[in-house]
Amino acid sequence: MAPEALQLLVSMHRIVRHLRRSRTTSALHPTQFLALMLIADEQPLRIGEIANRVPCSQPTATTTVAALEEAGLVRREQDPVDGRATAVALTPAGAEMVEASGRQAAEELAKLLRRLDDADRELVLRAGVVLARIADDL
Repeated sequence: MAPEALQLLVSMHRIVRHLRRSRTTSALHPTQFLALMLIADEQPLRIGEIANRVPCSQPTATTTVAALEEAGLVRREQDPVDGRATAVALTPAGAEMVEASGRQAAEELAKLLRRLDDADRELVLRAGVVLARIADDL
């Protein structure tokens, strides 16, 4: 299984790298892009949770959120669960960025998937569901 796992890892990195190069949000650092997408899915989120889920260090998450906030894509607000803490949520500009980025990334990936026959394309799409479960458990 080790050679297959290594092949999967290298292939995923190459595909993600290709998709990063092709997206219009290339002004965002990959960690900023991941954090923005995570915030969009689960907002509001505390910075510690962002650090755990991206994953990155707490200082990196703080710097990332500060850059996203400076760009007008997120805002800090009172945590609805613990009023002493702050959480991060999307701004309207952030929501627009997420929509545009998601659409473009899906289109770019669809181009790659069209190179496959129907059976292989279905297999890859089903694997995406399993990989999402692994990512969610990190």
